[in-house]
Amino acid sequence: MTSLPVYWLPAPVGPDPGRVRLEGPEGRHAVTVRRTRVGEQVELVDGTGLRLCCEVVAVGRDSLEAQVVSVSRESPPSPRLVVVQALAKGQRAELAVQAVTEVGADVIVPWSASRAVVQWRGDRAGKSLARWRSTAREAAKQARHARTPEVTELAATADLATLLTDAALAVVLHEAATVALNSLEVPEAGDVVVVVGPEGGISEQELAAFGVEPVRLGPTVLRTSTAGVAACAALLSRTARWG
Repeated sequence: MTSLPVYWLPAPVGPDPGRVRLEGPEGRHAVTVRRTRVGEQVELVDGTGLRLCCEVVAVGRDSLEAQVVSVSRESPPSPRLVVVQALAKGQRAELAVQAVTEVGADVIVPWSASRAVVQWRGDRAGKSLARWRSTAREAAKQARHARTPEVTELAATADLATLLTDAALAVVLHEAATVALNSLEVPEAGDVVVVVGPEGGISEQELAAFGVEPVRLGPTVLRTSTAGVAACAALLSRTARWG
């Protein structure tokens, strides 16, 4: 069975929605790019777990109207997956955000690591954060998620200590670690926090500040753009979320 196309809801809806009008960029994409026609079904999501299955009843030049057939709301996932992603140059950071979103990250924390080639300062910080959030939103839509991960403000190393201390499971990836990721017990609830370092690696000072024994993925060294998604997939495969 072919999966239904997913679009973002244009505005909040009531507890018993009847018809929904899709316009703006989403309506234009549905009509002009996807060539959606009357009688077809689509799904509309709001990024917080609400999913509407709808049948298209009218199509305009760049908008459509749909009759709501069914309404469902997905519960917050458990355990919650938090990915701390070090800043990276070029498109590698956005590739990492896209990949961990698709695989199921619930929170993404941009991290200003000491060895990161890129640093967010001034106007660049706001623009870069906006790109990360846009990337996460589009990746969630592509993966047909009803929830969009939260992309937080930029974090410094000191900010991560509490996050790791409060986690049900804290995973700091490091190529020189002796503990294997697949040896860890994955909790059924709470936060699973995965820290992905920059191209230059995580420094000894940062490891000491984290106070967490690092782990390795395997015998090879992955890029910062791929290490996070590999770790997330390995962890989620051992939870009920992927059951």
